[in-house]
Amino acid sequence: MKTNKKKKSIVLLSAGLDSTVNLAIALEKTNVVLALTFNYGQRAVQKEISSARKICKHYQIPHQVIDLQWLKNLGDSSLTDRSIKIPTGNSIAIDDIKTSEKTAQSVWIPNRNGLFLNTAAAFAESYQAEFIIPGFNAEEAKTFPDNSLAFLKKTNGALAYSTQTKVKAHCYTINLVKPQIVKMGLKYKAPFHLMWPCYLSSKKWCGECESCQRARRAFAVNGLTLETFA
Repeated sequence: MKTNKKKKSIVLLSAGLDSTVNLAIALEKTNVVLALTFNYGQRAVQKEISSARKICKHYQIPHQVIDLQWLKNLGDSSLTDRSIKIPTGNSIAIDDIKTSEKTAQSVWIPNRNGLFLNTAAAFAESYQAEFIIPGFNAEEAKTFPDNSLAFLKKTNGALAYSTQTKVKAHCYTINLVKPQIVKMGLKYKAPFHLMWPCYLSSKKWCGECESCQRARRAFAVNGLTLETFA
């Protein structure tokens, strides 16, 4: 009699909406052997690490923080350079592509997701894990090409050469927009109360940065408020 043994995966966990939901789904569909959180000098790093640890404790899975702080010295990103103001409030228009392109440029980190995926792939090869699972989505793929399905496919093409075990990147939310991701999270009972989607590092989510605004709308479409979890 054949056994239905789940394949191993490593999840990239920033503790934001997308990665938290992907973890919740991955736990149902795979054997999650490790969650990775990256410290690249971002403003919200301590909140992200703290939230990711709480999420991993909630699910009782191993967690590791990867130090990439040298990345904060590359480029001029408001996520890492405290002298540059992060776009908030009325400077953001999440349904206006031109405005969103400008705000995306402000928070862009050079090759961030490329580094994250390749680092995770090295861990996956070592752990004999078939999949690495990032938190991407179709909504932000419009202005962040490294959130797109095309990027994921190209990455898998490269990983077929750079890993002996031919590790594959897979994302459960790659074709979904944020409201759909919240709906999926509710279905899989994702711990929204433990996540940290905010670009800043305050006592609570700021509610004003682009990430918070997208999360706020996503929750509202599902009859919830950001304050329910913040």
